[in-house]
Amino acid sequence: MRSENVKMLILSALFCAFIAVFAQISILFIPQVPFTLQNFALALIPIMLGRRYGTIAVLLYLLLGAIGIPVFAQFKAGLGILVGSTGGYLIGYAVAVFVIGTMLKGKDITFLRAFLANIVGLIIIYALGVTQLKFVTHLPWSQAFGIGMGLFIIPDLIKIAAASYIGVLVRRRLASAGLLPVSLRNDKIAV
Repeated sequence: MRSENVKMLILSALFCAFIAVFAQISILFIPQVPFTLQNFALALIPIMLGRRYGTIAVLLYLLLGAIGIPVFAQFKAGLGILVGSTGGYLIGYAVAVFVIGTMLKGKDITFLRAFLANIVGLIIIYALGVTQLKFVTHLPWSQAFGIGMGLFIIPDLIKIAAASYIGVLVRRRLASAGLLPVSLRNDKIAV
């Protein structure tokens, strides 16, 4: 294995830990869906790691939680969480990071491009999350949307805007210092 791949896998593991830490920062709690800072971490990951290693970070996070390590919100863990009321959001994280990374791959990564890609990712997370919430809790669609999405839209847009700005800024600084990993150098950072 090339040293570049090892470095990127280590970064994936670090970002996995980043997700786990931000999952525990709960600002508000609604019984079916906790309000955490995970979406900030998930918006930052594909900007910083790209599609492949960003998806690896999220899949590692899901695997750790599934096997019983308490990395999910409120220090929860287990397969029951993945098939429970919030499991759709968790599955949506991996899909969203893959799609965001795909949208940014080989492009000039500007704040606007990163923010728009993260909006698409947020739509994916909401679509999978609200759908599973509705079917697991047997809520009508209107309540599932209200509980699982309505209260979170504005704060989530703020989180992904902040992550998009910070991600582009940090990548720009890493690129100018010559520290951007080889696997990410095909993506351009617009000044």
